[in-house]
Amino acid sequence: MEEKLIQRLESAVARLESLSAGSQRSRGGIDDVDDAFAAASSDPSIIAFDDLLTEFVGRLSSAAAKIGGQVQEVTNVLNEAFAVQKELLIKIKQTKKPDVAGLGEFLKPLNEKLMKAISMTEGRRSDFFNHLKAVAESLTALAWIAYVGKDCGMSMPIAHVEESWQAAEFYNNKVLVEYRNKDSNHVEWARALKELYIPGLRNYVKSHHPLGPVWSATGAAVSAPPPKASKPSAPAPPPPLPASLFTSESSQPSSSRPKEGMAAVFQEIGSKPVTAGLRKVTDDMKTKNRADRAGFVSAGEKEVRATVPSVSKVGPPKFELQMGRKWVVENQIGKKDLSIDKCDSKQTVYIFGCKDSVIQIKGKVNNITVDKCTKIGVVFTDVVAACEIVNCNSVEVQCQGTAPTISVDNSAGCQLYLSKDSLEASITTAKSSEINVLVPASGPDNDLVEHALPQQYIHSYKDGQFVTTPMSHSGG
Repeated sequence: MEEKLIQRLESAVARLESLSAGSQRSRGGIDDVDDAFAAASSDPSIIAFDDLLTEFVGRLSSAAAKIGGQVQEVTNVLNEAFAVQKELLIKIKQTKKPDVAGLGEFLKPLNEKLMKAISMTEGRRSDFFNHLKAVAESLTALAWIAYVGKDCGMSMPIAHVEESWQAAEFYNNKVLVEYRNKDSNHVEWARALKELYIPGLRNYVKSHHPLGPVWSATGAAVSAPPPKASKPSAPAPPPPLPASLFTSESSQPSSSRPKEGMAAVFQEIGSKPVTAGLRKVTDDMKTKNRADRAGFVSAGEKEVRATVPSVSKVGPPKFELQMGRKWVVENQIGKKDLSIDKCDSKQTVYIFGCKDSVIQIKGKVNNITVDKCTKIGVVFTDVVAACEIVNCNSVEVQCQGTAPTISVDNSAGCQLYLSKDSLEASITTAKSSEINVLVPASGPDNDLVEHALPQQYIHSYKDGQFVTTPMSHSGG
């Protein structure tokens, strides 16, 4: 009895010792992971990235907080993207260099932040579109971390950062121009965004990762996730068995064997006459002799065709002041008496999707945008910033007061009427045609003189640079 009790006690003690040793081993593994993470976090390159976040990203966030709204939202997405890049830089210190599929899975968190920023620029154009677009374009600079060699299809890390910022700088400069004399907070935000990439991120990459990130040689491997299991389907039929090399068919010459596939088709075509199966066309079958194919359209048929309306997707018409800051005129068709009377210099006017209409803006407004309109007229008094005409056809715009800037983009058939006070306006055109500007004559009769803006240019290489001049046509 005592011997059995002693044996049971000894076995219990052995089990406790084994459990204690296992827990110590597992705890030791966790400690090793923590030590590796702490060592990677204390790397000089990670500390330098922390300094980049504190100095440049912090300054951008402070400027965005003063503006609020969508600008602050997209800046928060930028903060999240830079935080994700820091996590990836730490993981690279503990990870082996992956293959193409594994690299895509490794960079998935960063790509999600980039897609989130891009999604904010989609949909109807907002008042802060240039801010959103500048951030979305600039975040592609963070893809320098994907550089794994000269054969990877992308530029070197430093060049990639500079090229990405060049694409974003187009929209960032628009922010600077628009708010230069209006709101210093937006100017501060735009300058902070540029300094984040040039020189901020560029100098960081140049100092610590000029040839791309350095992956660990002994770390864990990254692989793409296994493909999702698909529903079981019926097994495919087995392929046909190959003909035996020793059958009688193999001894026949190739010309005597029946042809298969396209060779058989061409053989059958060649065996028949070219005109086989064709019917003779008689005089009564010719189009000129058929009474049901007359070459004129009756008036009744014209009337029937004219009464069939064209089906197009048009949203509900709008004519309203939103949030006390933005006049919205949308989807107005055939309205000749639209008028905005009570407006001030802090309000903007957005005209979208209108057709065969006339809009009159009485008073001074900050900005006017005419987007995707056809055969409309816009008459305004004064504008503080600019009058923009985008994606329009056959529009007439008349300025009765002053307008510092008028821009025409991707439009055809645009008539601009300028007053004496707006002759110093700067007119910018891009991807547009048939633009005519009518200005008052210098004579006493006050007639209008029409000037056609050129749409064809000659580029000549002279003295080491290209000289661009508009093409002039002369009648002979």
